[in-house]
Amino acid sequence: MLSVRTLAFSAPSTRHPIWRQCVHKHARPLLCSSRARTSMGSISTPQISKSEASTGTYEEMVDVHSWLRERVCAALGESFGPEFADVDPLVTPATKLEFGDYQCNAALSLAKQLKSKPRDVAQTLKDALQIAECCEPPDIAGPGFLNFKLKGSFIAAQLRVMLADSARCGVPLAQPAQRVVVDYSSPNIAKEMHVGHLRSTIIGDTLATLLEFRGHNVLRLNHVGDWGTQFGMLITHMREVVPDALSPDSSASSAVQLEDLVAFYKQAKARFDAEPEFQEASRAEVVRLQAGDQESREMWKMLCDQSEVAFKQVYTALRVDAGLITRGESFYNDRLEGVISSLRKAELLQESDGAQCVFLQGYTNRDGEPLPMIVQKRDGGYMYSTTDLAAVQQRVTDEKADRVLYVTDAGQATHFEQVFQICRRAELVSSSVSLQHVPFGLVLGEDGKKFKTRSGETVKLMVLLDEARSRARADIEARLQAEGRDEGDDFVANVADAVGIGAVKYADLAMNRNSNYRFSFDKMLSLTGNTAPYMMYAFARIRGIQRRAGEATTNASPDNLVLDHISELNLARALLRLPQVIMDVERELLPSKLAEYIFDLAGKFNQFYESCPVLAAPTEEIKCSRLALCSLTATVLGLNLRLLGIRTLERL
Repeated sequence: MLSVRTLAFSAPSTRHPIWRQCVHKHARPLLCSSRARTSMGSISTPQISKSEASTGTYEEMVDVHSWLRERVCAALGESFGPEFADVDPLVTPATKLEFGDYQCNAALSLAKQLKSKPRDVAQTLKDALQIAECCEPPDIAGPGFLNFKLKGSFIAAQLRVMLADSARCGVPLAQPAQRVVVDYSSPNIAKEMHVGHLRSTIIGDTLATLLEFRGHNVLRLNHVGDWGTQFGMLITHMREVVPDALSPDSSASSAVQLEDLVAFYKQAKARFDAEPEFQEASRAEVVRLQAGDQESREMWKMLCDQSEVAFKQVYTALRVDAGLITRGESFYNDRLEGVISSLRKAELLQESDGAQCVFLQGYTNRDGEPLPMIVQKRDGGYMYSTTDLAAVQQRVTDEKADRVLYVTDAGQATHFEQVFQICRRAELVSSSVSLQHVPFGLVLGEDGKKFKTRSGETVKLMVLLDEARSRARADIEARLQAEGRDEGDDFVANVADAVGIGAVKYADLAMNRNSNYRFSFDKMLSLTGNTAPYMMYAFARIRGIQRRAGEATTNASPDNLVLDHISELNLARALLRLPQVIMDVERELLPSKLAEYIFDLAGKFNQFYESCPVLAAPTEEIKCSRLALCSLTATVLGLNLRLLGIRTLERL
């Protein structure tokens, strides 16, 4: 249905630098033994040739984490017996740079079983380890931790691989690539998008972009609410009060805006609740619509088209990928009867008060009674749960999905647990397909309560984005005036848009998606802290250094990397973390890890820049080396900001 889109990212050739590992579909470095086989698959252990180790020249990025795990496993087996080669080596990134790059906690966990002191186990393990290719001799710290520090020569060699790969910075393509469906945003027809749609839209878009960058074949779907009783109400009401607006050939139909439809819907809902005759007429309209009545379908399509225009305005402002396909509930209408048949065949259906339901163990209401999932009402109508079951089936059978992600609020967790379980039990999908709910918390006001306007209404998303741009513009104009800079209106407008929209997106994405967060314009537009303006300024600052360097930037040879100063080395070590961070986000679906990473990277760069003169370096060799570090840092920052859907600017 949809081919792999590479965006601004290019795919590598067969000789492209990649991590030396066979990355399974979810790209998780696992154990080195039989226990490496999990529901995510297994990976092979990276190997380093003797020529590479001796010369310090590498054609590919080395997955150091997996390599160390393999070496620790081998040392455990050699030292304590083959049965210990299967245990978790407990190798993790170091908690503090002064401890090194990685640490191993295996000695502490095995000491009791081996009836030895943890430090004695650690010493035995240290003596058996063969890691000289990449690491300095390990240190034993505290009660028995083993600390690993990468060699400076190895770090420099790996940085040269990243510098030679400006498009991907050494990040590997997933092997094998998967077909991944990402379901996100999901507004309702005839209703304006509000702040509640913000998180699904930008989290889903970011995850889809990152998965595409990893080489997966991603289908972005916008599952809009475009079916049901509300359309019968709306069409019946509008036929009475503005009949011309429902005619596709009438100029009045094009004049109807989404805010008009919202007002008409509120009026229709009030009538539906108060007028039995209107209620009956609305339900009859729904029957005609679902039966395919041409006039009803034309009116319904007009409502959908007008809503889509408004949705696209929001998506354009948020820079949501244009590949997002709107596919409403109506798309699956023809499949609903088949879903019911499949559930009946699987003997999952039970009748309750005339409705067809599925009862699953472990789900009860507040009174402790079994909580059913209703799939067909007593009048024969279908529920949105039925549509969700049909959607899962269609995405697996027609779209050939290997993995389906549903980016919705945490309040729908139980619903999706039930949907996924029913799909498995009714064999609507195979066991090899991954179905994942990607939940997120609420957007709160600064008072910690649900984010609303002063009048108590839900905040419209477009109004919020306009306010962000307006505040960003005011900040920029004040700063330009304070600095005595004279910039044109186009410059100011462009920066205000990039900073304002970027601030809103980054403030959300920088938070763990499972948590609620407080929306604050002042905090998100700040030039200090983990904010979009701070990250955009860090990128622009490096670009300024490169502009002042002129030709020296292009002459900065990757062969001349000097990492003698601790700030140079710490920056280099932070840069090397990029591939693992991206693969972690792919597995854990937490965009906040990208934000955490680049915030730390920007901090390391600032320390480097304050401690290590670049343009005024003591020698030409050191100057070229430091310019190369600047260039790679800017590339890595820019890559991550693009993955987060945030524009970078050459000047601020």
